[in-house]
Amino acid sequence: MVLDTSTATVEEAAKAHSVNPDQIAKTLSFKLDEKPILIVVSGKAKIDNKKYKHHFSKKAKMLNYQEVIEHTGHVVGGVCPFGLAKQIDVYLDVSLQNHKEIIPAAGDNNSAIRLTIRELEKHSNCIEWIDVCRLQDN
Repeated sequence: MVLDTSTATVEEAAKAHSVNPDQIAKTLSFKLDEKPILIVVSGKAKIDNKKYKHHFSKKAKMLNYQEVIEHTGHVVGGVCPFGLAKQIDVYLDVSLQNHKEIIPAAGDNNSAIRLTIRELEKHSNCIEWIDVCRLQDN
């Protein structure tokens, strides 16, 4: 779906698609031993540093703006686990499993795709499901 309005933030995307913000899937980009990885999480989820470190045995370190573009081919606000510029390991956080369908970005600030969880698994070529988030109250 390509919209006339921005869907660059969780709030903008939820409003544009008339869904709860938690149903928006956000793709976060990190460095793991200088290798980029992507973690797709629900809209209300935040990385829990203790869980991240427990799972990856490293402190969470996000890619900077230029690194995001270089490795994913997408601008911040449109990053998704599809159509990547380079091969990147993709992980899905269990916070997504609260929904039958989720809406991740699709490469830019105005595009998105509605997928079932099974479709997200298939099309993202995810490595595994992980639990590295906590949910926000608001």
